Amino acid sequence: MCRLLAYLGSPISLERLLYTPEHSLIVQSYQPQEMISGVVNADGFGIGWYHAQKDTEPFIYKHILPIWNDQNLPHLSRYVESGRILGYVRSATTGQALDFSNSQPFQYQRLLFTHNGRIENFRQTLYRPIRNQLSNEIYQSIKGSTDSEHIFALVLNQLQSHPGKSVEQALHVTLLHLLELAAEYESDVSANIILSDGDRLIACRFSSKSPAPSLYWLENDSNFPESVIIASEPIFNGNWTTCPENSIISVGEDRVIQVEHI
Repeated sequence: MCRLLAYLGSPISLERLLYTPEHSLIVQSYQPQEMISGVVNADGFGIGWYHAQKDTEPFIYKHILPIWNDQNLPHLSRYVESGRILGYVRSATTGQALDFSNSQPFQYQRLLFTHNGRIENFRQTLYRPIRNQLSNEIYQSIKGSTDSEHIFALVLNQLQSHPGKSVEQALHVTLLHLLELAAEYESDVSANIILSDGDRLIACRFSSKSPAPSLYWLENDSNFPESVIIASEPIFNGNWTTCPENSIISVGEDRVIQVEHI
């Protein structure tokens, strides 16, 4: 299972978040500690961030190489600074192609999306039912074949169909719908998700059966003051809080954590 990381706070270099911590995302790619399945995250990676001053769509750098083999990322990470960062290292589900179209983060306009988990037997169970429910625009936006991108498509479809809904509300409805579909098609779903619209982080820890994949948050640590970090595994020793199972966590510019049980 993949490893996720997100940061919201004062602008910092990517290097401080990706490389400096003793159990950084780089280390988690080859030596994770809390993965339910899989051993390493060697099937690519992706980093998404928002400009620190300009109101633009987010930037993405991703590759199908293991993150430890990318020679450009260390240089890029020393240069780029942002206060809104999402990171991801991939452990691909068997049968899913290792190509850029399947690499996260996924983007739609200002939204960035990362997912850790899986829909069991996705191609044989929920692939067709999910696609049948999408608007043509959202259907056409899907470039790859992963369950992750299809879950994102369901969230986008909710936002498009109900313009007044918040991202949290769209995510909540999507997770409940996935639970119904999984029961109908005798599948299981686990979905640890982190979304950002450039102003907030919205995350969930969710699974149709316990235990859900691990997810934590950390507020205002001395190493990263006035910030919130959300991660699959703690990236350094600190006062990390375990996200409750089957819950949605959101944090805005005021860096106040809100938890909603699903």
